[in-house]
Amino acid sequence: MNERPEESAKASDAERMLPFDEHVEEGQDADGQKVRHRGVYLLPNLFTTANLFAGFFSIISAVNGKFEVAAITVFVAMVLDSLDGRVARMTNTQSAFGAEYDSLSDMVAFGVAPAMLAYTWALSGLGNVGLAISFIYVACAALRLARFNTQIGIADSRFFTGLASPAAAGVVAGMVWAVSTLPEKGLAGDDLPILVVMFFSLLVAAAGLLMVSNFKYNSFKKLDLKGRVPFVAILAIVLGFAVVFSDPARILLLAFLAYAASGPVQYLLRLRKRNKRQL
Repeated sequence: MNERPEESAKASDAERMLPFDEHVEEGQDADGQKVRHRGVYLLPNLFTTANLFAGFFSIISAVNGKFEVAAITVFVAMVLDSLDGRVARMTNTQSAFGAEYDSLSDMVAFGVAPAMLAYTWALSGLGNVGLAISFIYVACAALRLARFNTQIGIADSRFFTGLASPAAAGVVAGMVWAVSTLPEKGLAGDDLPILVVMFFSLLVAAAGLLMVSNFKYNSFKKLDLKGRVPFVAILAIVLGFAVVFSDPARILLLAFLAYAASGPVQYLLRLRKRNKRQL
């Protein structure tokens, strides 16, 4: 509903008494008329704030040497990130403010936090090389999120162009979590075998570069969560949860590695199919 001039004037006078400006956002009503909305939606932004806090907590844990906790917190951030958008769509509370806030939170949770975790866990021993690899990951995450924001409403929603930042974070954090749960507790830094450090550095760099690549990844956004499914589908989901909880660190690492590899593999398959047609 449009604000009356006298109400707007009273609100402006009240805002001058506050140390913070009220957020005003333009939108459209059901009739397509432009309206101005005051304030922000609470529910979806609560999930986004929780996602931001999870990323911040992961960074603090990594700095304090609690690498397993830091890795697990990144996965918690993924769950929260998947909920804020779905809650906004289900409650019809999408907004430009929420989209920008979500991107900034993702940059912390899936850009800075995994890079900090990787550097403090293993890459710091490589000196400036490890610092450069960590920065490459952060920069690629920022570029990937910026590109995604500019393609909203234009690109095919069924696919992501480049590896999504939460999936890239899952590869990095999953590796740390999987190694941290080995019988040899406390493996980190100089205690890690040099082959593990080298493989991990390549993995971090590859995850970063895949984010800014042009490989297509299934977004799974067309899954109908409201419709009916066969009973066997629920059974498969239950079995899937059982498999994951049997060894979450390694199962999740394998799942994210497989998803990260799916983009290049599908590209090669399409390229091979195209070459066969030309013969």
